[in-house]
Amino acid sequence: MDLVAAVDAVCILLGCVVTAWALTESGKLPEHWRIVFQSGLIGGILASVGFRGFGHYNPTHVSHLPVAPMSLVAISSVAIFAVLGLSHSNWMSDTRLWVWTGTAIAASVALLVTTRFTLRHILARQTATGRFDQRVAVFGSGSIALKVRQHLESGSNDISFAGAYDDRAAGQPRGTSHRSDGRLADLVYAARAGHIDQIVIALPPSAEQRVTQIARQLEHLPVSLHVVTHIATEILTAGTPHRVSSLGAVGVLDVKHKALAHWAPIVKHVEDYVLGALLLIVSVPLLALIALAIKLDSRGPVLFVQRRGGLNHRTINVLKFRTMSVCEDGDDIRQVGAGDPRVTRLGRFLRRSSLDELPQLVNVLKGEMSLVGPRPHALSHDERFSEMLEDYANRHQVKPGLTGLAQVRGHRGETSTPDKIRDRVEADIEYIKTWSLWLDLKILAATFRAVIKPQNAL
Repeated sequence: MDLVAAVDAVCILLGCVVTAWALTESGKLPEHWRIVFQSGLIGGILASVGFRGFGHYNPTHVSHLPVAPMSLVAISSVAIFAVLGLSHSNWMSDTRLWVWTGTAIAASVALLVTTRFTLRHILARQTATGRFDQRVAVFGSGSIALKVRQHLESGSNDISFAGAYDDRAAGQPRGTSHRSDGRLADLVYAARAGHIDQIVIALPPSAEQRVTQIARQLEHLPVSLHVVTHIATEILTAGTPHRVSSLGAVGVLDVKHKALAHWAPIVKHVEDYVLGALLLIVSVPLLALIALAIKLDSRGPVLFVQRRGGLNHRTINVLKFRTMSVCEDGDDIRQVGAGDPRVTRLGRFLRRSSLDELPQLVNVLKGEMSLVGPRPHALSHDERFSEMLEDYANRHQVKPGLTGLAQVRGHRGETSTPDKIRDRVEADIEYIKTWSLWLDLKILAATFRAVIKPQNAL
């Protein structure tokens, strides 16, 4: 629903700008373009926040996008008036600005109603084809799992049943009520392949220890993870759910939510491709100068390609400018330390300024990386760090990034101690849990500042 919020903000901006242009051309409004753009842009952002607060962007009701003209009028008016009051102290005495404000609100609401009706129709059609269905798999094969599965297979609540899995029931005939579609390893594979959105662990209360073990093995996957409670299951039989959270009538305890759910992947893709392409175009002269300097500084290739861990543990070939006299990509890669003799003279500057990472803009445009996300590590380091930290695998729920929250907080360079890698992983997981477009933009801005004033790089 973030895309709908962005469309709403643009509608208000257009309503303000178009009416201002029309009134200026007719001589009814002097040129107040600073006020116009400021009111339209900030007013649109404030209005979208207001719409979200009043439940207009509920992701569980995608096909029922509210139009509510009176609500649109009230929230849009408050947003525009608030911005005008803060930006132009004398606007209330200017009759022409009053005229513009009224027409701007009317035009904005007209655009909002039109786009809402259009989007509602589009989203309803997409929902009917299953575009927004949540594909839910069940882990378990007992009576509790059977109840959950029967509810999911009923086809209600925009839910699509994605299979039942359990190591202890795998291989049973397909005609049996407790048939399993695979073992735990099959469930992990399907989730990493993007075939599942949510997993429900449905085991009896006596299997508390097993539930904990299964949850720990599944929480690093890019899915939402839930556990059915004994009490919730009993109430399910009575038809009156009582829950911490729910999937339809199934009461569940939420273990974790899927990273970048709903419209977030689309917003993230647009951000990566648009900003990534612009940054690559702007960087072409700098890329050429760095390449020439590397050839003049030392022998060897300009670019260094290394295998690193990507989304869902897939292996990707990450590009870097060569900064060392060796190109290591094996099973035992020694991290660069302070005063490392393998680093070239130019390489020290490139690493300190992070300019050696610029070629990864190509990885971003290929869809292998994002502009912002957890930094990818060499495969051998992934394996070693996974043994050090149980939560390390959670970093692979999203695409790795050219920069990240950990990097702008100073957790860069060599990870020579468990505390250093733990700080980096904690920042990465915080980023995944709290992602927003605004957070990405703040990290990108902080990255530019860090490039100018580098720290913790070798």
